Amino acid sequence: MRHISDKLSSSLLALGAWLATSAHAVQDLPGGPAVNQLNLAPPVTRIAQEQHFLHWMLLVVCTIIFLGVFGVMFYSIWNHRKSRGAQAANFHESVTVEVAWTIIPFVIIVLMALPATKVLVAQKDTTNADLTIKATGYQWKWGYDYLSGEGEGLGYISTLDSSHRQMSDSGDVSGAPADYLLKVDNPLVVPVGKKVRVITTANDVIHSFMVPAFGIKQDAIPGFVRDTWFRAERVGDYYGQCAELCGKEHAYMPIHVKVVSAPEYTAWVDQERKKAAAKQDDPNKVWTLEALLPRGEKVYAANCAACHQANGKGAGPIKPLDGSAIVRDEDHTKQILILLHGAAAGAMPSWAQLSDTDLAAVATYTKNAWSNKTGQIVQPAEIVAQRGK
Repeated sequence: MRHISDKLSSSLLALGAWLATSAHAVQDLPGGPAVNQLNLAPPVTRIAQEQHFLHWMLLVVCTIIFLGVFGVMFYSIWNHRKSRGAQAANFHESVTVEVAWTIIPFVIIVLMALPATKVLVAQKDTTNADLTIKATGYQWKWGYDYLSGEGEGLGYISTLDSSHRQMSDSGDVSGAPADYLLKVDNPLVVPVGKKVRVITTANDVIHSFMVPAFGIKQDAIPGFVRDTWFRAERVGDYYGQCAELCGKEHAYMPIHVKVVSAPEYTAWVDQERKKAAAKQDDPNKVWTLEALLPRGEKVYAANCAACHQANGKGAGPIKPLDGSAIVRDEDHTKQILILLHGAAAGAMPSWAQLSDTDLAAVATYTKNAWSNKTGQIVQPAEIVAQRGK
């Protein structure tokens, strides 16, 4: 008995530890998914609120129809069963019944279609936007360009936080935060109460821009533009993901929208303009190795480490950069063309959206990191010379 009791105690302790770990790992995320969530995401736009109403209204209508139709059917089966001696009625047709079962469903459909059509039309009305942003899907990140409104001319790439990717790769998510695999380095920042038009497109494969709290989901298709819009009514952080199966890194393509007050948004725009001005380097500037390496390390960590690993060793089909003949080659053209155009049928995406200096910096970093130590420097002018080839 003592042996059984000890085993039971050990099992209960193990179960308690597992439950404690699970409770720590799964938490509600305000503006994102919740534990045991059954309903749609809490709405923060008028469109999302209307979608909630339609969802429940149609569910109730369909449930009533289901209960009514099957209730009558089961009642008829039970009440007119052969064992009770029921005899089938003998008649050919009933104009009244035929008219009723035609008109009633038609009226029901019209009553359901009218509010649904109203919401659908409102969803596609992207006119008179206060702010227009282009969202470009890349494998596997989002690019945001502010096309009109306050912040016009700003643009940046939004990538999954590298620490979350490392946590995923390690397989140990016991200490995962509430925003696990949803945290990004550069969220999309918009002002509260303003109509934001989002133009979607893609650089490689089909992606889909979806933020459940806003009630928006719009495909991003290479070579095409689509648009949607939202007007967030509350400040806060709201999350979504690419909703199209876009490749092996599909799970690592989150969307984080940060809704702020008007003064905060103006301050953010001013700050981003200063950052953008600082990054507008002269492509003819000649850089030293010491100046390029820190910048290249940052670019690598934000864009390359997810696949090639922080140690440059790669993983599975991802080729290592540490010891790579192309990286070590004194002919910089080979590596530059891969950075600009991608390789391996899209497995290595194009990074042409990065600035000439950032591309030169990351190429220089890989040529001198880990065991490579070539001492070679790739200048921005070399990137400029290869663009368009």
